[in-house]
Amino acid sequence: MFTKLRPSPIAGLRLSNPRQQHGSLTFVCQLHNDGRTRSSNFWLPTGGIEKKAAGMDKEDTNDLLIRAGFLRQAYSGIFHMLPLGLRVQDKLEKLIDTQMQAIGASKLSLSSLSSQDLWEKTGRLKSGSEFFRLNDRKESRFLLAPTHEEEITSLVANLVTSYKDLPLRVYQISRKYRDEARPRQGLLRGREFVMKDLYTFDYNTEEAMQTYEAVREAYKRIFDTLKVPYLVATADSGNMGGNLSHEFHLISAKGEDTLISCSACDYVYNEEVSDGRSHHPVSHANSTEPSDTGVGAKNPTAISTGLWTAISEDKKTLVRVWYPKYSIQQSKLGSDSTEEPVERGINSHAIKAVAKTAGVDLLTSLENSTNLWVHFVEKTSASNPPGDKRYTILDLYDSQVVSYNHPPLSGLPEGFQPSKHSINFSMLNSFPGTSDGLDLTRVVSGDKCPKCNKGALHTHKAIELGHTFHLGTRYTQVFGATVQVDSSRIEKHTETNTQKESHINPMQMGCHGIGVSRMISAVADSRSDANGLNWPRAIAPYEILVIPTTGLDADAETIYDTLKLHMDTRDVILDDRAKQVGWKLKDADLIGFPVVVIVGKSWKANQEVEVHCRQLDGLRQNVGIAELPEYVGSLLRKL
Repeated sequence: MFTKLRPSPIAGLRLSNPRQQHGSLTFVCQLHNDGRTRSSNFWLPTGGIEKKAAGMDKEDTNDLLIRAGFLRQAYSGIFHMLPLGLRVQDKLEKLIDTQMQAIGASKLSLSSLSSQDLWEKTGRLKSGSEFFRLNDRKESRFLLAPTHEEEITSLVANLVTSYKDLPLRVYQISRKYRDEARPRQGLLRGREFVMKDLYTFDYNTEEAMQTYEAVREAYKRIFDTLKVPYLVATADSGNMGGNLSHEFHLISAKGEDTLISCSACDYVYNEEVSDGRSHHPVSHANSTEPSDTGVGAKNPTAISTGLWTAISEDKKTLVRVWYPKYSIQQSKLGSDSTEEPVERGINSHAIKAVAKTAGVDLLTSLENSTNLWVHFVEKTSASNPPGDKRYTILDLYDSQVVSYNHPPLSGLPEGFQPSKHSINFSMLNSFPGTSDGLDLTRVVSGDKCPKCNKGALHTHKAIELGHTFHLGTRYTQVFGATVQVDSSRIEKHTETNTQKESHINPMQMGCHGIGVSRMISAVADSRSDANGLNWPRAIAPYEILVIPTTGLDADAETIYDTLKLHMDTRDVILDDRAKQVGWKLKDADLIGFPVVVIVGKSWKANQEVEVHCRQLDGLRQNVGIAELPEYVGSLLRKL
């Protein structure tokens, strides 16, 4: 038998406070369902978390996002997005959707699981790589995809066979996975992240370049809409392949990349692409005295020489780099001002590039590299045939350093005898195959631009948010992604036959990514201040917040309805939580609503509301209800 339940004595009780304490129990009023967006119906877990960096001008952005209720850390490098954070993410994705669809891209969703076999075909599955790998119950080998070049190319190879099906542009916004050794800075360097990747396929290089430029313009529109300071830099394609790529960077002190830009021309590049070539001829190659000519891309004179060392991956080669530790630089270009010495640092990317031209793959991250090399030589040389010169010391000279042979023992441990081990000595003081010198140090702000020779170079710490790659046939050849093309559609410089003959060509491929979750953190960091977050209108969780003071809840509902009825935006939320108005205002600054409308004293006195807009120089203005929609709309159009 069923027992008839008696109604609770408090059933249907309407509480004036959303949370009323009764003994040890907490009773919560029912949710409003009148169609208005209310804070009481929206999970906002703000408050209760103190600043970790109390007293600092600006709170750490990751801590700020947590304290403001946007996200929570689940594990190292892995985060849960809470409702506020998800609204920001959804808006950013919609912005990306708009621009991707504007260039004719179709949205799809590829599986997060990828076959390890595909990655082995392209040579990207290496031991020690940052993959999450797993085997299923049948011992089939999978991994959690950090990107999808292999999968999409394999898919397209089976579905596209004719040039008439091209151009093809497909994209997805999905979770990616990378087993980061040191996850850091919250969403900026995580092990799980949300990314937009666009894959493009064309039947020739000319069409692929048109696609590439269309994507770059779409990316610019996305970043322009976000109203954040960004630079587009020539970049290194790395293990992605191809020989053309650009990065979209947000300038930030938190950035892990160093960008170089010119004050007078469009020269912008990532320090990683430095090839070690100074583009100025060596004029002191056989000199035994310090040069005073200022030869080199940076145009200063070395006044102190430093020694830096590294070893090759096979440990057989020791590379010694002689560089200007301090050099003279004009403090003002084109002036007669006093020249001041500046400290120089080694550019390991440039050194690796120069060593590569000499057939040496360098390890630049090891400490005590000289001792490691000596230990390897002494350990292995005993088993070498007599006279076998399998070890090398390669000396590189920056163009600002005098190119003379330093003593063979320079920088080597005391007692080590190179002659005993039949060691080869070689030297490079110019870029191989040219008369240009070597540029092996990092740019310092104020150096002369090597491109225009007029502007001053500036260095910027920056966060990479987007990357465009022209991959060519790097993946399409591996997976047989080919199309039939008649001769009239093949590049003119490769085809002279005017007859229509069928050719099988590998597709020209492009890959274009945007770090969605990373962008959330980077934009938040770029625009936050001592009061809290300060979202651009395009991705703010809500554009307008209406706050009533005590006793004016019904009037605030009227204001809310007026804004919804007479404005283009429907992105309004009413803060009806049972909190003091001062607490709500601080919470609004913490969360970062673009416009805040307060129904308070001015409403009681003059039927006016107080409008706050922190982004517009902390604007505060009393406005009547009749003018309110137009006034708030004018503010939003400026944001």
